[in-house]
Amino acid sequence: MRITVTGAWGKAGRAVVADLLEHGYEVVATDLAGVAGENEELGTDLVVADLTDYGQALEVLAGSDAVVHLGNIPAPGRATGPETLNRNTAANSNVFLAAARLELSKVVWASSETTLGLPFDVPPRYAPVDEAHFPVPTSTYALSKVLGEQTAEHVSAWSGIPFVGLRLSNIHRPEDYARVPGYWSDLGSRRWNLWDYVDVRDVSAACRLGIERPTTGSQNVIIAAADTIMNTPSAELMAAVFPEVPLTRPLEGFETLLAIDAARDLLGYVPAHSWRDHVG
Repeated sequence: MRITVTGAWGKAGRAVVADLLEHGYEVVATDLAGVAGENEELGTDLVVADLTDYGQALEVLAGSDAVVHLGNIPAPGRATGPETLNRNTAANSNVFLAAARLELSKVVWASSETTLGLPFDVPPRYAPVDEAHFPVPTSTYALSKVLGEQTAEHVSAWSGIPFVGLRLSNIHRPEDYARVPGYWSDLGSRRWNLWDYVDVRDVSAACRLGIERPTTGSQNVIIAAADTIMNTPSAELMAAVFPEVPLTRPLEGFETLLAIDAARDLLGYVPAHSWRDHVG
């Protein structure tokens, strides 16, 4: 099976390319960044393409069976608000429409936890936050992802192609975990996403599961670690920082406050990695 991976030069993209190659897939890696041609870091050639141009999106998807679309401005503040909204919306629309025209078998793409109300300067309506806590965009970046989810829903309905949107939490690589103890002294320092994160290796597994697992329509699920990034139990975090927020169920231990039950049910997603495996 041949899969195009957009945003292949980014943090998640590199891990996704490596995981797919390891599992025997043929990969077309593309990004606006990076050096075109043979790429030892990726283990495959890199095609430089600007997905805000429909023709280029069509070309990098042609001949593939499916696409893992990660090629967006990756977070708020990386570009001006209007540029973030315009470029992400154009890239998402072009990839989705190209996939429909080429009759690909699956589209897996990076939505975001920010569609759920992040940063939580206004407290969430309840916790753990799940897929129903949507849409609450508070930035043009989050709005670009909300518009992407709406576009995916309609293009999927028109084309019959299954779409899976992954509402990715804050991605960490193993080398990032050395910073984790620095978060613990201030419980409010990472309240912005309910103290959540996800290991890049679990992101790559989620992308592959999105390709492999049979799904229908356009569905969007939270992809986070099984635990928070803090050494304070989750119930204590909520009581200290968000005492007014109702809990939908009792919290156990350090469990994630961005619920991953839907990803488990849809994709069989079970996060295998934690900062606790790296920090003594």
